[in-house]
Amino acid sequence: MKKEKKILGEERRKLILQWLKESNRPITGAELSNKTNVSRQVIVQDISLLKARNEPIIATSQGYLYLSTPPAETYTRVIACCHTPEQTKEELYRIVDHGVTVKDVKIEHPVYGDLTASIMVSNRLEVDQFIRKIEETKSAYLLQLTGGTHLHTLEADSIAKLDAACEALEKAGFLIE
Repeated sequence: MKKEKKILGEERRKLILQWLKESNRPITGAELSNKTNVSRQVIVQDISLLKARNEPIIATSQGYLYLSTPPAETYTRVIACCHTPEQTKEELYRIVDHGVTVKDVKIEHPVYGDLTASIMVSNRLEVDQFIRKIEETKSAYLLQLTGGTHLHTLEADSIAKLDAACEALEKAGFLIE
């Protein structure tokens, strides 16, 4: 069995950037690692270097994503929510079922200040993958650090979709007014 050659340094970063730009879905660090024959940690360092060059790459629960310029008719809204960790899936479903993307979750930590984590879920499959990853890694939800209170940045192609998602959250008792 012939061992594949590692792709080195700048050539590897150029390829990573190209793959991310061409992809319409997040690419995991493991995928990039396999394609370039380097360790996952090398990929993490490469992504950090690319971010330092102001490349709009974000790490989501599904992998790395290159943020291309959003369409001109994109609307965002920051909302405040409160619920238990067990209600996270229901909360996210209520949002994405209205055609809205949950970009992130934010909390105000007493020591670190504002903490933000990218989520980038737009449909039930992505929500399920996010929840499964939390469970598999035995990670805590950020809301557990604040008794359930947290913020989300929502994005949609219409204000009506944002309004509908917020109404669904309000009916469930998740939205803080």
